[in-house]
Amino acid sequence: MSSELASIIHDVLSASAATGSTTMDPIHFYSVSAPYGEFSNFAPFPIRLGGTTWPTSEHYFQAQKFEDADYREKIRTTKSPMIAARLGRSRKVKLRRDWESVKVRVMRDAVRAKFAQHEELCALLSATGDAKIVEHTTNDSYWGDGGDGSGQNMLGRILMEIRAELRRTSPAN
Repeated sequence: MSSELASIIHDVLSASAATGSTTMDPIHFYSVSAPYGEFSNFAPFPIRLGGTTWPTSEHYFQAQKFEDADYREKIRTTKSPMIAARLGRSRKVKLRRDWESVKVRVMRDAVRAKFAQHEELCALLSATGDAKIVEHTTNDSYWGDGGDGSGQNMLGRILMEIRAELRRTSPAN
């Protein structure tokens, strides 16, 4: 675990202990380099799903949009999550027919894998107590909050679901 991540976890736990509460102010995240940037799908934490290792949860999510196996592999092997996202937004390659009905499940699977496979991330997520987690960005009103809170914040909701799951399955509980 990086010293910066350990420091964030320590600060979160100290704040909770000082108030005697697990309820905190909402946690906003977006940029990988900002506080809680580890929650971003662009954060450099590889995941293993379906017998394949993906450089980031963003790579996995974007690749799952497509039927074409070669194109999925192109996304998986691209150098950055930004490029993976750009490739995932392409409409020159056919999207899978059921994408709209499965995209939330695909995201949930990616986020679950990320936090289950990286102990330090699981600790950071758990340390957020019962705080609302918000992907705060004007760039996205479906996965994020739209920048003004009017968005659906689906990624934040999934993170809170995964936090609850991890608590239920944690050996400490």
